[in-house]
Amino acid sequence: MISREAIIVPGGQFGPFAPLLMFCGDAAERRDAALTPVWWHEPDGLLTLTPEERGPWVLDQVERAVPLLRSAERPDTLLVGKSLGTHAATLAAELGLPAIWLTPVLTSDWVVSALRRSTAPFLLVGGTADPLWVPDLARELTPYVVEVDGADHGMYVPGPLAASTAVLGQVATAAEKFLDDVIWT
Repeated sequence: MISREAIIVPGGQFGPFAPLLMFCGDAAERRDAALTPVWWHEPDGLLTLTPEERGPWVLDQVERAVPLLRSAERPDTLLVGKSLGTHAATLAAELGLPAIWLTPVLTSDWVVSALRRSTAPFLLVGGTADPLWVPDLARELTPYVVEVDGADHGMYVPGPLAASTAVLGQVATAAEKFLDDVIWT
């Protein structure tokens, strides 16, 4: 049996191996975690979900993809989610799981309520140009925050693409530090 696992929960537009998720998954994998990517079943259904339906839909999708999530025999588990995937914060709160939440939907009562209930540490990553990022709220919810000036919801910053790839490096380094110093010390 594996001793560590990272469950990768995607955003609405790209799968679990989009760059931000991939680098965070790589950080976990380099620390001997097995990766469990979640793929959305019926991804076209995302287009018709109301904000109130997103949380329950994400929970159902994650639980279908990871049937042993609620098992007492599950490994040391980390959740990594982006945007829509941050609705899985409810599972993290319920099961006491640490997490890395990339561009969390801090305008959603579902997500914020779950983050407030969380007892395990979590890292929040967002950009000041993202309308779903609420800087003061992020810092109120956790001491582990990476905020990138000018980054949008995809964590792109203005200017040459090299500047946005540097943001990927910044996020990867923050994920590694969080895992080494806080989660898997």
